[in-house]
Amino acid sequence: MIEKKFIKEKKQEFGIKDFIRKQFRYISEVSIERIPIGEKLVIKTSMPEIVIGRKGETLNKLTEKLKNKFGLQNPQIEVIPIQNPYLDATVVADRIKRSLERYGQLSFKITAYRSLKSIKDAGAYGAEITLSGKLPSERSRSWRFKFGHLKKTGQYSKEIVDTHKTVANTKPGVVGIKVSIIPPTAKLPDDVKIYGIESIRNNHLEEKQEIKNKDIKEK
Repeated sequence: MIEKKFIKEKKQEFGIKDFIRKQFRYISEVSIERIPIGEKLVIKTSMPEIVIGRKGETLNKLTEKLKNKFGLQNPQIEVIPIQNPYLDATVVADRIKRSLERYGQLSFKITAYRSLKSIKDAGAYGAEITLSGKLPSERSRSWRFKFGHLKKTGQYSKEIVDTHKTVANTKPGVVGIKVSIIPPTAKLPDDVKIYGIESIRNNHLEEKQEIKNKDIKEK
């Protein structure tokens, strides 16, 4: 019984997340938490004004749809704006997807390079965009566009690299999209800082002063 209930809840959560992503553009993440008064949904998006709507009308409609479609009793929706959408792999992949579906595959290089430049201008350590499909010939192949530093293997790479995969449905066929980004806030294991003699001397003096102040307080 417990397993069936767990599976049912997970299927419902997947359906809710998929439903919200289809309703709005540029949704980065949707998290669902069961709380005593109902359900708490947190939506991270680069365009919060679209999710909220004028005077909260769109948000109220979404609440009613979730109640009717998924049987939620009291959904509490929180919308969190993304400060820089070009450091979010999900948003960037969604932008590339919509560009390919709207303008076609002939402009795929322009779309990829523009996205890569925006990621670089946002301050990322590195990024890679991979497009797979019939680009632009009849034979399927993969194109990679990258810059900077990017971790691809090991457990550490999963912790610092933001990766998202999606597909674009174009007239010639499906195009696979993969975006990987290392944000500027990531702590790289091989990021070594070299301090000058003056910096070392100042740090030493500060440490001595801290020890002296500590001894005075203890006395």
